[in-house]
Amino acid sequence: MDGVTDRNEAKDLQSLTAQLLDVAKQAGADAADAIAIDGTSLSIDVRGGALEQAERAEGTDIGLRVLIGQRSAVVSASDVKPETLRAMAERAVAMAREAPEDPYAGLADPAQLAQDWDLAALELADPAADPAPDALQRDALEAEAAALAVSGITQVQASSASYGAQRVHLAASNGFSGGYARTSRSTSCVAIAGSGLGMERDYDGDSRTFQSDLRSPAEIGQSAAERALERLNPRKPKTGAYPVLFDERISSSLIGHLVSAANGAAVARGGSWLRDALGEPVLPDALSLIEDPHRARVSGSRPFDAEGLPTQRRALIKDGVLQGWTLDLANARKLGMAPTGNAARGPSSGPSPTVWNLALTQGEKSRAQLIAEMGRGLLVTSMIGATINPNTGDYSRGAAGWWVENGELAYPVSGVTIAGNLRQMLRSVVPANDARPWLSRVVPSLLVEGLTLAGE
Repeated sequence: MDGVTDRNEAKDLQSLTAQLLDVAKQAGADAADAIAIDGTSLSIDVRGGALEQAERAEGTDIGLRVLIGQRSAVVSASDVKPETLRAMAERAVAMAREAPEDPYAGLADPAQLAQDWDLAALELADPAADPAPDALQRDALEAEAAALAVSGITQVQASSASYGAQRVHLAASNGFSGGYARTSRSTSCVAIAGSGLGMERDYDGDSRTFQSDLRSPAEIGQSAAERALERLNPRKPKTGAYPVLFDERISSSLIGHLVSAANGAAVARGGSWLRDALGEPVLPDALSLIEDPHRARVSGSRPFDAEGLPTQRRALIKDGVLQGWTLDLANARKLGMAPTGNAARGPSSGPSPTVWNLALTQGEKSRAQLIAEMGRGLLVTSMIGATINPNTGDYSRGAAGWWVENGELAYPVSGVTIAGNLRQMLRSVVPANDARPWLSRVVPSLLVEGLTLAGE
């Protein structure tokens, strides 16, 4: 994206949202907000050393939310002709008049709105030129070749490279108007080892905002191959209670369950196992969970949320204690609390709360040291399925990984089910020091004592 083109396109999106607000007012709306998203994406898949599929998509999506008193409605379209905008506004107003009243609906007060944000500091968009299709194809082919070069790999199921560029602009009748651009570049590979019923597969991949930060395709392909080979000839452990170490690749799922339970929407409807835990310890005393939407070159960063409120660094959990909920305006009003700048939305939906970038306090020991201290237990490297009771936190998931015996990796494991209660599990986690700092969720490997494993 060159600077002139980017500014012109941003101006077009700003104009689109302003037009949507104008036609909403003309149609009879008391208040409104609008979002416009303009993007391009390119994806290349290869197999057997040749191009298998190439997909390119581009377009503009627009969304309009109108409010009439305490009634609201949302409409969206991918056509930006003036007559379409007018029809959207008329339809939205007609829908809002028939909608039930919501005492918590409404735009932000102008005093709450974000101002003077620093887009340059966030580095959300790579200034480098868009990659050509043949460059993406070369990356995908290189990853595939690296995987196939590893002895024991029988095939590569998928090898892909992709690029996306997106521009977003949000405007509202309370005076807010702001936008930003972001980019993403990724490479991935899925390798298969063995044959017949003994086949095992695994993957590796990387996705970055700046193309120059991306790991090499050869490294990704080789890593996928080695992971697939490690899974050959798995066994099932004996059923029982053992310590379980969640590998860094999948440990963020545990923190994800915690974050979901601290979502204001779940709390407001009474469907969270953390609903009565505000101000109580939910992690070990030494651990904090920090949200920081201002990290440079990270996918979860943004200068403002979908309601125009400023994003902010905050502690969801400090020294083990739950500090607050993740809130948009409506759920903050329901709970009698202040919004946290965490509203997200798409063109076809209204705002809802979500978290941005997260980082969990890391431990002092390596994953290998935790494995040595486990003695006997399970190292989980992949998970499938999930049964989570949102009201109680009861947890059950299928898993695969490595059995640990005498503090050392003994043999690969699959077809095992892990069960426990999230409230108890998270209160006792022991973190390693191996989190990848460039991810949106920076979570190290996590050791949990005494989980129930259903094996043989």
